[in-house]
Amino acid sequence: MRNIPILTFFLCFLLLASCGDSANKEEKKAVEETVETDLPQENVEEKTILFFGTSLTAGLGLEPEQAYPALIQQKLDSLGLDYEVVNAGLSGETTASGKNRVNWVLNQNVDIFVLELGANDGLRGVPLEETRKNLREIIEIVREENPDIRIILAGMQIPPNMGSEYTSEFKNIFPELAEEYKLELIPFILEDVAGNPALNQQDGIHPTAKGQKIMAENVWEVLETELPE
Repeated sequence: MRNIPILTFFLCFLLLASCGDSANKEEKKAVEETVETDLPQENVEEKTILFFGTSLTAGLGLEPEQAYPALIQQKLDSLGLDYEVVNAGLSGETTASGKNRVNWVLNQNVDIFVLELGANDGLRGVPLEETRKNLREIIEIVREENPDIRIILAGMQIPPNMGSEYTSEFKNIFPELAEEYKLELIPFILEDVAGNPALNQQDGIHPTAKGQKIMAENVWEVLETELPE
């Protein structure tokens, strides 16, 4: 994994947590409208991929079509694969708030569920066992809703401001849960993006359109293994 300048990475993540709350209400409304309108209603042939996450998934600061879920949709369309992508990202989302919201986004059938949560927990110093417990419960809720659903877990890392032990254990939560529940794992969704000023917006927080393209590549590398040949 490419080394990331610690100070830049810290500032990016610190601001990510602080600015997420201010955009939360507007984005939540937008997410609700998106899920209600984008999920397929009658077409039983079309499958659904739902991206459930934070502002990284929502594409805060960009046009909707520049966020990585929309880029995944373009990739699927170009390959002639009949999938509908739903972007259910929400700024400031924690694993606790995600656990409370997940049932609502599962109101209709979802075939592939991409889970991108945890960064805001780490930035706020949420106890590691609480984060792990919330992620575990989200996974179990999704599987209870549909035992055949395929879940992809997006790995996350945080800077060492909370201490090396916390940072290391936080990073390990994701591969450990992936192994426990037999999930596909994106090792680090911000690989080659985090800490690079050229790939982040002027606020130094959220990826630019180019950064989102790299995120899409990181996601696609794993997602394509879950699609039928």
